[in-house]
Amino acid sequence: MRIKLVNNLEKTLEISELFITYKNLLTTKQVQYLELYIDEDWSLQEIADEFSVSKAAVYDSIKKTIAILTNFETQLKVNQKEKHIAHVIATHEHSQIDEVQQLIQQLKGD
Repeated sequence: MRIKLVNNLEKTLEISELFITYKNLLTTKQVQYLELYIDEDWSLQEIADEFSVSKAAVYDSIKKTIAILTNFETQLKVNQKEKHIAHVIATHEHSQIDEVQQLIQQLKGD
């Protein structure tokens, strides 16, 4: 039976978004394990075999990494802010007010 640390699609997408945002703050091992687990859909046993470690070690590492990513977002709120900016842009991008259009262009990075 396959053990799932992330048990539904919504949670998987959330972790994937956090991973993309905060990947550079993780160790090489954390990145490798999470890439294989989330992006490549490897089982814990497959990762354990690849790195010659126990399945429990992989489980603990991935669980800890997910907690770290969640903590980064709780503290820094980068994803939350990006979603808010995207919402503001989508809501106001067709505004006829020049000042609003200029701000939208700045937010888009144009």
